[in-house]
Amino acid sequence: MIKIISSPNCGNSPKMEFLKEFNISFAKGDIEILAESVIDDIIWDIIGNKTISGKKDYVTEITKMKNKKITELTLTQILSHGKEGAVNGVIKMEDGKRIAFSNFYLFQGAKGHKIKYITSYLINTN
Repeated sequence: MIKIISSPNCGNSPKMEFLKEFNISFAKGDIEILAESVIDDIIWDIIGNKTISGKKDYVTEITKMKNKKITELTLTQILSHGKEGAVNGVIKMEDGKRIAFSNFYLFQGAKGHKIKYITSYLINTN
């Protein structure tokens, strides 16, 4: 079971709630929800590591990551405005590694919940 720690927010932003649930789904390895949340032409830029293009490669990548067991997810901040959103926090892995992250999201539209582009910054804090 994954321990989830999330800072409370005003609670009136559907997009912020979506980003919270999206990141929880990532921690839990829920491939179906993650795949449904992005457009077919998704681009995921993991800064300093790789860029994933297209839903097929995105699903392949998140499936590989599912094998890395996360024991704790802390969501420090969740922001959204118009077509953009951001989440930062820390994940703790089963092997004791701690990774601080900041993810920036660009949605297909201001009113939709389909992600078009993700930029991820990851820092190993051990």
